[in-house]
Amino acid sequence: MAITKKDVEHVAKLARLGLSEEEIELFTRQLSAILDFAGSLQKLDTKNILPTSHAIPMKNVLREDKVVTCQNTEDILANAPAEEDHMFRVPRIIE
Repeated sequence: MAITKKDVEHVAKLARLGLSEEEIELFTRQLSAILDFAGSLQKLDTKNILPTSHAIPMKNVLREDKVVTCQNTEDILANAPAEEDHMFRVPRIIE
């Protein structure tokens, strides 16, 4: 699928980008090359390839949750617009 100058101008208008004629020509060529490459990938036989979310195995690195007491509640509550019983007081949103 080829990208036309009209396509680039339309997308630039939607994105509110002011592009020069040289930029429109450049982006037309670049976007067409990207779509040509994507088209070549569609020709590959992937019937026996299992779907993956990552090319390599991934492992989340998470720390263990630990309950700790806060030592500086006065400093934290000093920034609160309203405070009640050592907690932030917020407007009621549920009736």
